[in-house]
Amino acid sequence: MDDVSTLIARIAALLDAPGDGDDADVCAHMETTLTDGYARALALEAEHWRLQREIGAIAANLAEGGVEPRTQELTALARRLAASEAELESLRDVLTLLKNRLAQAARVA
Repeated sequence: MDDVSTLIARIAALLDAPGDGDDADVCAHMETTLTDGYARALALEAEHWRLQREIGAIAANLAEGGVEPRTQELTALARRLAASEAELESLRDVLTLLKNRLAQAARVA
């Protein structure tokens, strides 16, 4: 599966192409890319929820008087969570643009 930056670059290339000649092949490519993007967004959302659960489990352990502070682990998890949120937001933004472009191409055809 594409990493997010590669996927966003694929979408940007489609969005930057002239829109007046979106033929069936271009639309099919947009649909495939849109599907790939939604799949990646779902994977990022799953990662987001997994990271939140891990952070919650560590925090609960600390609240119960856990003997070993895991601040480095919490910091790393929080950074990964923030990064996944930023990636997901960026991906959703370009997916919306691509979805709109595909809808416009369908109306024209």
